[in-house]
Amino acid sequence: MNIPILYEDNHLLVVEKPVNIPVQEDRSGDVDVLSTLKKDIKRRYQKPGNVYLGLVHRLDRPVGGVMVFAKTSKAASRLSDQLRRGTIDRQYLAVVHGVPKKKQATLRHFLFKDRQKNQVFSVDRNYPEAKAASLDYHLLGKESNKSILNVRLHTGRSHQIRVQMATEGFPLFGDQKYGSRVNKPGEQIALWAHTLEFAHPTTKETLRFVSKPPNLYPWELWNDRDQVYQTYG
Repeated sequence: MNIPILYEDNHLLVVEKPVNIPVQEDRSGDVDVLSTLKKDIKRRYQKPGNVYLGLVHRLDRPVGGVMVFAKTSKAASRLSDQLRRGTIDRQYLAVVHGVPKKKQATLRHFLFKDRQKNQVFSVDRNYPEAKAASLDYHLLGKESNKSILNVRLHTGRSHQIRVQMATEGFPLFGDQKYGSRVNKPGEQIALWAHTLEFAHPTTKETLRFVSKPPNLYPWELWNDRDQVYQTYG
């Protein structure tokens, strides 16, 4: 499996996750990103024994884009703390069906995850085990009743962007789980981890990484327009 490395030092490993590959080992038994990277580090540095690589955050299996892993337990702890405090800036690109009336907005919902079905639902705030979820979106462009959005997460709930956008009536292109009524079987979900910005766990330097989606449909509708792939401060 080819996993492009965007940055590496003694503390961090930043990569571009391929689509349709699980981040870590799951019940499918398929090759996963974390195990592959550990084997690659062991091979490249000829390390004896087990290789440590800490999982800081996750991306859904069908989603591609930028991810950071920690090469030491101290780095993992400090990055996880940044994630809890909301100081890691995560921005995504998403292609949705329809065109939101508001060019930009904050979406707030309460989400419940059914772990048996591995499915998330928007529920009332008083629903047992409901968790608050919020995100900002900016409309970047529209084409053929589809829109491309820049999405910034404020919380890190499972399937959050997919569920919140579907709840608002704008399911993601290709999302079989939350947009089956408007998507065809076999279509690739159009959600991409575009930007990741955080403080280096040791030097405190601000690091920022950008990953662009592939030149495939529906991304290709906007790939020749550089102004579309902007991020927000």
